[in-house]
Amino acid sequence: MQVCWLVRKDKCCQRIKLPHLKTVVIGRGPETEITDKKCSRQQVQLKADCNKGYVRIKQMGVNPASIDLVDIDKDEEVKLKPGQVLHLVNKLYPYTVQFSEVTGVSGAKAEGKTKANKRPYVDSGNSNMENMSEKSMKMEQPDLQDGSSSCKPNNTSCSSSSPHVSSSSHKEHLGHWSQGLKISMQDPKMQVYKDERVVIIKDKYPKARYHWLILPWDSLSSLKSVTKEHLELLEHMHAVGEKLIQQCLDQDRLEFRLGYHAIPSMSHVHLHVISQDFDSPCLKNKKHWNSFTTEYFLNSQDVIEMVKTKGKVLVKDGTSELLKLPLRCHVCKQHQSTIPQLKEHLKKHWPK
Repeated sequence: MQVCWLVRKDKCCQRIKLPHLKTVVIGRGPETEITDKKCSRQQVQLKADCNKGYVRIKQMGVNPASIDLVDIDKDEEVKLKPGQVLHLVNKLYPYTVQFSEVTGVSGAKAEGKTKANKRPYVDSGNSNMENMSEKSMKMEQPDLQDGSSSCKPNNTSCSSSSPHVSSSSHKEHLGHWSQGLKISMQDPKMQVYKDERVVIIKDKYPKARYHWLILPWDSLSSLKSVTKEHLELLEHMHAVGEKLIQQCLDQDRLEFRLGYHAIPSMSHVHLHVISQDFDSPCLKNKKHWNSFTTEYFLNSQDVIEMVKTKGKVLVKDGTSELLKLPLRCHVCKQHQSTIPQLKEHLKKHWPK
């Protein structure tokens, strides 16, 4: 027979058993070890359907619970499935559900094998998410940059060494640096959000204070592969990116852009969501700068409109030459001689 468990993801707590079709109410208290008064003692109501493999969640508390960062309205009832994350209040206290086979005639405590999630659960790196706060989202967290980055992570700094490319083989495989996104998108430590269509990961070599990548689960090697059939997917990626920005604590202070590199080095289509402060030690050279501040960076909405009207994404001849343009401030257009000078100049445009 099936048994359902509610499992805390950010700390070691006792699991909460959810009997089949029995109502269980949880919130602040010894069972969850939550003392936050923003969490009601009767925060959510849960009812597991072990035959169908999901749990019905009903919002009861004043402050919202959420599933995969989508708030649940008061008295609203939604389904929580394996692989999704329930945050009990205000994007805090993450839980997932697990369904296990109980073996033995007497219904012993042996749990058997837990059903494998189709995809990894969403986590922020420190598991709390805290409304996608600076702690979980800013550049000090390890992320994966598309191939324009030539630095490797070292805690909060970036070294100047380049990715290693084997001279014995130029074939792309999962061990090749250009395939790194395909590995990172499956890594729960890199993920900050996922749904049935896309996953968001932290950029491993962020070029700004906030820098994320949105990738479709479906295999889509590059913008060259995009057709009108992918229009709905592109629109969904953009909508998810906009919501991500809205969740950011600094969204009122910083400007953000959503877009694609016209000629990315990394395989697998990915949408950049990047703040326009460009305050990062990983931004090291002209190529990095121009890839985000010239027409080399294609606005997400422009790409969607191009696919609507042209049926595909068109990249202009000579686009690669844009990476060689002189350094110029993206705000006031003033020319700068070197990256250090540019970075010092950019401080003038940072919010006070």
